Amino acid sequence: MKKLKQHNKLNIKNRPVVLVIMDGVGIGENNEGDCVALAKTPTLDWLKDNAIYTEIKAHGKAVGLPEDTDMGNSEVGHNAIGCGRVFNQGASLIDNAIKSRSIFEGSTWKKLSENTILNNSTLHFIGLLSDGKVHSNINHLEAMLNEAKSNGIKQVRLHLMTDGRDVPPVSALDYVERIENFLNGINSNSNFDYCIASGGGRMKITMDRYDADWPMIEKGWNTHVNGKGRFFKSMRDAILTYRNENEGILDQDLPPFIIERNDKACGPIIDKDSVILFNYRGDRALELTKAFEEDNLLEFDRGRKPDIMYAGMMQYDGDLCIPNLFLVSPPAINKTLSEYLSISGITQYAISETQKFGHVTYFFNGNNSTKFSTEEWVEIPSDNCPFEEKPRMKSDFITDNVIDAINSKKFDFIRVNYPNGDMVGHTGIIPAVIESVEAVDQNLNRLIEVLKDNNGILICSADHGNADEMIQFDKKNKCLMYDQNNKPYLKTSHSLNPVPLYIYDASGELKIKLAKVDNPGISSLAATSIMMLGFIPPSEYTPSLVKIT
Repeated sequence: MKKLKQHNKLNIKNRPVVLVIMDGVGIGENNEGDCVALAKTPTLDWLKDNAIYTEIKAHGKAVGLPEDTDMGNSEVGHNAIGCGRVFNQGASLIDNAIKSRSIFEGSTWKKLSENTILNNSTLHFIGLLSDGKVHSNINHLEAMLNEAKSNGIKQVRLHLMTDGRDVPPVSALDYVERIENFLNGINSNSNFDYCIASGGGRMKITMDRYDADWPMIEKGWNTHVNGKGRFFKSMRDAILTYRNENEGILDQDLPPFIIERNDKACGPIIDKDSVILFNYRGDRALELTKAFEEDNLLEFDRGRKPDIMYAGMMQYDGDLCIPNLFLVSPPAINKTLSEYLSISGITQYAISETQKFGHVTYFFNGNNSTKFSTEEWVEIPSDNCPFEEKPRMKSDFITDNVIDAINSKKFDFIRVNYPNGDMVGHTGIIPAVIESVEAVDQNLNRLIEVLKDNNGILICSADHGNADEMIQFDKKNKCLMYDQNNKPYLKTSHSLNPVPLYIYDASGELKIKLAKVDNPGISSLAATSIMMLGFIPPSEYTPSLVKIT
């Protein structure tokens, strides 16, 4: 790997380049569900008129997902942005591994199967019951259940989180019906006992990230492992009960539940069992994995640590080798933007608040948790409260720090993630989402004013859409969807919309214009950033979105 070469037509020195990722801010249909359009965004409006502007893709094949009907997400989005190329991502890799049967012919699956059969124990699956394809895919779970049956594994227990975030917000019963019918097909042979054992909403138990809320993991542990909590006859019963008790509750916020048999939890995890976490995305898998694998856990009292065989769907952290066992290898990513800049002596500053800190660092650097030599990382602690209560989140504090970094003149390249459009967008509360977008816009204005003072360059885009489509949209009929009471069907998942790209040169000296790039996507932001820093992008990168005039 060689240093970047200076661009002979771009003599850019001592001019900071700031890459802003407006998480979850896409380009919608300018309707009543488009909170980006509904928000007051004078800064973005000004940029559209005064900067280089275009629209780029941030979903489907543009970010390494199997189909263009697959929503982008922050993990694959930051991989694409920071790595400058498109890699097959978790969903694609697992789809291929199942089709080729390599997942079942690998050593990990064989170890899990043999452990279960030899000990006459139980195989457990923990994960998100969803076809949102962001953290998991119900198709993968069903394929593994079929294989377990073929292997002669007699007893299986499922510990399932309800989604309502990457899929419609109150769609859980559809997935429950599907998986129950699937299990009934297996159980029609009396030799098999496959059933749902526990679960809860993804934002209440088990799926915390970035060490933000370890009590979520503790709740999940007590629910799945210890079988402690509120008992129900079925997952359907639990969901309907919680909905009746909590008017307007979304699937993502459902409390924990345990399925009982004969007044006992039907599937606690005990010694000699095998456990598979079938989520493939790493950020919300690391903490639970740590709880299963670490001997001396300090974050909470597990009560007991069962002697089990544990595996993840994928390796969630390649640097730290977490987990020890995994079913499918993640994409091998090297030659990232940060690495190229580091070996070229370009100083870098990466910042976000806790909710997206890992994205602008770990995922941006190709699933690498180690800083390169010229990098400085700054994490602003997120508030531990519902995002709709504080839609501005920590955007003001993030901007304060970025302004200090620019004025220090210590950094050549600054990358920042504003999480607001995504994190608040997932709540489905439209007034809060509008406020969150306005907060980002206001802070962009602050950054532009400082860049003017420093002759800096702004590259502003997004990792995927979300806030731009808060009401379900019938793409076929080109209309928003309402229920029988004329209330909108809220949408809390990401969108399939393109995202904006603004490039603003505060000096007005750069002679650049948009380059012609086929099917432009966010993976081109790396090459674009390199050019704005005055270098020639590597030949293996997706081409820059600008060229010299």
